[in-house]
Amino acid sequence: MDTHIYHLIATLLAIAIVILGVSWWKWHAFISLTVASLFLAIVSGLSWDKIVSGFETGVGGVLGHLVGILALGTILGKMMSESGAGIQVADFFVRKFGVKKLPWAMLLSGFIIGIPVFFEVGILIVLPLVISIHKTTKQNILLISLPVIAGLSVVHGLVPPHPGAMAAIGIYNANVGKTLLYSLIIAIPTAIIAGPIFASWIHKRVVPEGEPELIRVNATAKKLPGTGISFFIILLPVILMVLSAVAPYLHLAAGLVRFLGFIGSPLIALLIACFAAFYFLGFRQGRDKNLLKRYTEECLLPVGSILLIIGAGGGFKQILIDSGVGTTIAQMSENLSLSPLVLAFLIAGLIRIATGSATVALTTAAGIVSPVIEHMSGVNLELLVIATGAGSLMFSHVNDAGFWMVKEYLGLSVKETFKTWTVLETLLSFVAFAGVLIINMFV
Repeated sequence: MDTHIYHLIATLLAIAIVILGVSWWKWHAFISLTVASLFLAIVSGLSWDKIVSGFETGVGGVLGHLVGILALGTILGKMMSESGAGIQVADFFVRKFGVKKLPWAMLLSGFIIGIPVFFEVGILIVLPLVISIHKTTKQNILLISLPVIAGLSVVHGLVPPHPGAMAAIGIYNANVGKTLLYSLIIAIPTAIIAGPIFASWIHKRVVPEGEPELIRVNATAKKLPGTGISFFIILLPVILMVLSAVAPYLHLAAGLVRFLGFIGSPLIALLIACFAAFYFLGFRQGRDKNLLKRYTEECLLPVGSILLIIGAGGGFKQILIDSGVGTTIAQMSENLSLSPLVLAFLIAGLIRIATGSATVALTTAAGIVSPVIEHMSGVNLELLVIATGAGSLMFSHVNDAGFWMVKEYLGLSVKETFKTWTVLETLLSFVAFAGVLIINMFV
């Protein structure tokens, strides 16, 4: 059998093990992902001494970045919920926009918050708000959550200064300003279609059987914080990250730029926000240090499960990379005679499906396509960056940490996550690529 075909069949079987393990055999997702990783490593011929080390490298690579952010984001969400701050923000949105316009308000929130932060951080910042609005309005949580997720995801995949887009800009030697302009023109209608419009259609067809369990909203708090301080706490990490991003362009002293970069890193920004929440939503609301300690311990216990799942997803992703599946797809795609825009989109999409990482897909695809376009004329490099980014969003599934974050935090089943999150990501991918093709006709 051809090596390429063998690799693809092995990958499909490994993904099937994950899905069957969770949905049919009722294994914990951590067990399913670990077994699938071992299966793929063995049948792909990975040497015995590299199987466990590769899996551990993948686990560490994902959790090294996420473990502190997940913990602090969950604590911040717990403080927002227990103090009633989430209810205050939710009531504000309901009053100002009305229930019918809430999906549009959530899309705007996700889009704005997503510009300076990683997708995972953005999810943790807006999640308490989403759950509070869900509890206040009794609306299907998908109607509220999918628009905000669409806003976060499309910005993460397409818009500079996110790492994947910046890496592709560097590889293609594209212009940052033009890429930013084109990406915003494409990202806004894309997010509208995959966000409020898709949410209004799917929420009538998928009604989640479970409820969000990792963060519970307290609707019985007697003394609620003010709306202003509630907004301040939820936006504080975003403000710090924005300051960090713009500091290099403000002609400040070098030491101050480094300091703002430090406090604007996601981990430190969330840590500062947690202490602000402890004071403004805790002590000033009459809660003592023992109660705040109990809140922290209560919310961190359930995080262990999602950390295991995300870590195993990272291990699965690393085995996919080490086994050569990404390289196989790249080599197969290089042999196709296609437009550079189409080629970049397809390669990025296939690598994303194989490895589960949008950033890996974007940077790998850019590295493959850049030699192809060296001797070509008339290629719009900025649109090529966006086409590659669009492909990197395609068909998120069980090897993607984002899939498990959305599933666990929104209380969805695997089947419900496929019907909502996976479809949303694929919509973002293809609509954004259609936008690239349309703009390419005129510029």
